[in-house]
Amino acid sequence: MYCPFCNAQDTKVIDSRLVSEGSQVRRRRSCNECNERFTTYEFAELLMPRLIKSDGRREPFNDDKLLVGINRALEKRPVSLEDIDAAVNKLKSTLRATGEREVTSKIVGELVMELLKGLDKIAYIRFASVYRSFKDVKEFGEEIAKLETDF
Repeated sequence: MYCPFCNAQDTKVIDSRLVSEGSQVRRRRSCNECNERFTTYEFAELLMPRLIKSDGRREPFNDDKLLVGINRALEKRPVSLEDIDAAVNKLKSTLRATGEREVTSKIVGELVMELLKGLDKIAYIRFASVYRSFKDVKEFGEEIAKLETDF
């Protein structure tokens, strides 16, 4: 590892510990040339599957698009950021665990709906109304009725 201060290649690790619930390693390093100390973080780079859109286009998985949709559904709802992050991480783990290189956007949409159903029922209905393109109040009522019978 190069020293960010003097660009020397000779550095040593003086402390390591797990952070972010064990998904990262934090390392304190010291440069043997200039004696400056700095911190590095190490994490596994896990590739997400590509998405196959309903029109057949393929595009890389985009965390930002996922979060925008989830946050829009959860707007002004009493759900903590920690709960949202944990749920999104679980969803991403589920997608990676499929072992597939490509998944359909329909699978992702259904996973998001399940995630929201567990976090907040109102957010679930909001997302479902857009995702499933509800055309009238009757479709809202049917989805709410299904939600009530599930719980």
